[in-house]
Amino acid sequence: MPPTLASLVHHSALKLTVRAGEDRLDVPVRWAHASELADPVPYMEGGELLLITALKLDAEDPEAMRRYVKRLAGAGVVGLGFAVGVNYDEIPKALVEAAEREGLPLLEVPRRTPFLAISKAVSAAIAADQYRAVTAGFAAQRELTKQALTHGPEGLLSALASQVDGWAALYDASGAVVAAAPEWAVRRAARLTEEVERLRERPAPASAVVGGTGSAESGGNGKDGETGGNADRIELHTLGSGRRPRAALAVGTAAAPGTAERYAVHSAIALLTLTTERSRPLHAAEQRIGAAVLRMLLAGEPDHARAVAGDLYGDLLDAPFRVIVAEAESTAREGDPLGGLTEVVESAAARSGEAVLAVPEGERLVVLAADGGAAAQAAGRFATTLEGARANGEELEDGELVAGLSAPAGPIAAAAAYKQAEQALSVARRRGRVLVEHEQLAAGSVLPLLADDAVKAFADGLLRALHDHDATGRGDLVASLRAWLSRHGQWDAAAADLGVHRHTLRYRMRRVEEILGRSLDDPDVRMELWLALKATAAD
Repeated sequence: MPPTLASLVHHSALKLTVRAGEDRLDVPVRWAHASELADPVPYMEGGELLLITALKLDAEDPEAMRRYVKRLAGAGVVGLGFAVGVNYDEIPKALVEAAEREGLPLLEVPRRTPFLAISKAVSAAIAADQYRAVTAGFAAQRELTKQALTHGPEGLLSALASQVDGWAALYDASGAVVAAAPEWAVRRAARLTEEVERLRERPAPASAVVGGTGSAESGGNGKDGETGGNADRIELHTLGSGRRPRAALAVGTAAAPGTAERYAVHSAIALLTLTTERSRPLHAAEQRIGAAVLRMLLAGEPDHARAVAGDLYGDLLDAPFRVIVAEAESTAREGDPLGGLTEVVESAAARSGEAVLAVPEGERLVVLAADGGAAAQAAGRFATTLEGARANGEELEDGELVAGLSAPAGPIAAAAAYKQAEQALSVARRRGRVLVEHEQLAAGSVLPLLADDAVKAFADGLLRALHDHDATGRGDLVASLRAWLSRHGQWDAAAADLGVHRHTLRYRMRRVEEILGRSLDDPDVRMELWLALKATAAD
């Protein structure tokens, strides 16, 4: 505890006597300062015990003393020490009354107590308090380190919450709560997701102080479910040394942390940052194993892949999985959209305790995620978010990507699933979509694929001679061909649709064969002509 006026009054060597403000002696004293200036306020910072002999004051003038004391109190001076036996044998009544009116503690300093003794006492008490804080900080650091080594981040958070007499929470790279202590703090920490996301947008390392939610369900004593306002002071800190923070720490306390608590918070930040940075080489090693597993699966060696996967990816190969193939859009000038997708799927998998395999492959990212699992769902939400931002014309921080998703598959069919994801990726790129599922292609229609410029060019070339013929006014061969093909070659039905005799339609189809040099009896020719008509229908 820092020194207070009460501790100075009780200091046996100082012999101080309280003359006013007895009920305000518990305030901390930041320093003791002697000044005989008529107006020392410009040189005060607040929290001082001002020591005077009234050398330049008319201490017996009530009005002068009211102004003097009022100004001191307004400047944050916590007490006034008056030396008797120097200029005045006792404290003038005008000063005592002014101090009582403003509630400013007034201490009588006997002649045998020099101001220097009071300053030394305050300085010694402050030094002792700082030493206790540093000692407590080192003890906290040892305890946090012990808990981190024996119980991981959860143990560290519990120790930190105890040290600061509050709560602590750890967030992953996506802003989701990974762990919190005490247990009741999970719900409170979850409300700060948006604040954590905003903090991650700032250059690392970053920190911020935010207020509580003030909700009725958050009790004033810090436990959810009780009445009262939540007045927590919450500090947020990013963790990690890279451009993109790998995690974040939240610390909630009733008031600003003291020196010892501050040591504990900074120790926790250092330990958690060390944990995340140490995981980078481990993550790189896991990625190399994942790349080997992927190569074996695509080479048709599922047994070897399972042996290499071991406990790291073995669970992923024991159930149906989906393959995602993603590429960064060529229009993205900066940012790392593939890194963003990796972060999202790995964070989701970590929270749910499932395995996920994310392997950079040149300019691509290949992901194997459990079918219906948290990682696959997170990838879908990520794509939906990008689609929405693109539709609203928003500029994406990490750039844009395009991806294809395979149907569920097992280790034996991994190569086929990879090909499905590539096909879906190609369609997504052509349609201007972020993500296309291969199952959507099978359930949909082939007609949207005809919008490709190469297909349109082929269709225009195939039908140009017929359009040129019709342009001379010598018949309507294109419309007749469309009607005949739509009726599957049924002459009477097609002729009725056109309002002509069937012999007229037969003549027109012979002219089509002559002009194109192709037989309409060939099913491939009929298919090509029908697709060409569909591809040019909107022109």
